[in-house]
Amino acid sequence: MAVTQSKTLEDLRKAVGRNLGKMITGTTTDTGSTTTALDSTLFGGDDEYNGYYIHFTSGTNDGETARISDYTSSTGTMTFAAVTGTVAGSVTYELWNDGFDPGIIDEFINQSIWEVTGRVYDPIENLDIHTDRINARWEIPSTVAMIQDIFYRNKFTVKELHNCNSAFDDSVDSNFTITANTEDYKTGSASNKIVIAAGASAGDTASDTITAVNLEKYDYIEFWIKSTVATSSGNLKLHLVDAGGIEESLDVPALTADTWKYCRVALSNPEDNGAITQIRFEYDSDLGACVVFLDDIKAVKNDTATWEKLPRDTWRIDKEGTLQGASTSDLVLSDRGRALASYRLIKLVGGDKPTEFSADSTTTEVPERYVVAYATALAAQAGSVRQELDTDGMRTLSGFWHNKAAEARNALPFLTNVRQVK
Repeated sequence: MAVTQSKTLEDLRKAVGRNLGKMITGTTTDTGSTTTALDSTLFGGDDEYNGYYIHFTSGTNDGETARISDYTSSTGTMTFAAVTGTVAGSVTYELWNDGFDPGIIDEFINQSIWEVTGRVYDPIENLDIHTDRINARWEIPSTVAMIQDIFYRNKFTVKELHNCNSAFDDSVDSNFTITANTEDYKTGSASNKIVIAAGASAGDTASDTITAVNLEKYDYIEFWIKSTVATSSGNLKLHLVDAGGIEESLDVPALTADTWKYCRVALSNPEDNGAITQIRFEYDSDLGACVVFLDDIKAVKNDTATWEKLPRDTWRIDKEGTLQGASTSDLVLSDRGRALASYRLIKLVGGDKPTEFSADSTTTEVPERYVVAYATALAAQAGSVRQELDTDGMRTLSGFWHNKAAEARNALPFLTNVRQVK
């Protein structure tokens, strides 16, 4: 179930606090210090808020929590251990009763998310895998937590720019040695093996002239690449060049050392690419001596693609993945699956785990009705355990909100035909 809600962690925590009757909100009326906050509108006598938690929701200390050690009613002064900066006037805050730490409430809210992972999810269509006719096992990207269907790209409009069966030789920096490598490649008969010497520096390039090609109607450049050292996005670049110079400068995505990666990079100015005559590789960061392999550089019209579904009996998930160790899961194709996929782009349709809250301003895909009910139930349950006599009815309140949470949870549909990655 894909759900988008706009309530932030702050919104949900306040709702939980109101349900519990253990939280009030306020705004400072004057400047305090790093150890005091002033609010002359607060009710109650001296020491009324001793032991309470103050959680700031704006100002210099936004997101910080401190425990109040003293309260002076005549001035509305709350004293606490030092926070980051001086507490100014007009700063909003929450006050939580002793025993209800807002940080723990946040944990209960995230626990509610964990409980419905698989019912609520962030929908994903992932295009990071491209088969190669040889391998039957592929690492599943970490952003994919569940897979519902797998498709392979069947037909699409493509323009081959450089098959890399021959080496770049138009203009090559002296620190590069380029050969057509017939031992390590992805398609055709070879890849471009670019040996980069230790003396190479950022900005060194290698180019090859191609027959002029019009790419005005194309929107992606796709290619295989491998590096013997790990790289960050943009450390390496591909350029499309015409008679006037560089028309497209494409950042190569981050690479894992010694691992082939199929890259899809969107063109930013296809309308300017009417007569591309050169492909240029750039070593854009000083990575030291290394070797880069390039293969099968082509332009693609993305919206022309048609997709065919891989039958479910042709693929499985190995949760003890071997490609990157047991910390990852692998997609494994059967012989029939490998034959169907052949040399094609793969689309994983599924979802990622719902987003956990990390700050007051963050949101999640999980419906707020369920989150608030379950977090309230957990907080009330924890409160009843701490109170021997349960004088304020926390046990009863916990039961009520557990029932509300169950109703909300039962309204979430089960996902069908989904295989969990981890």
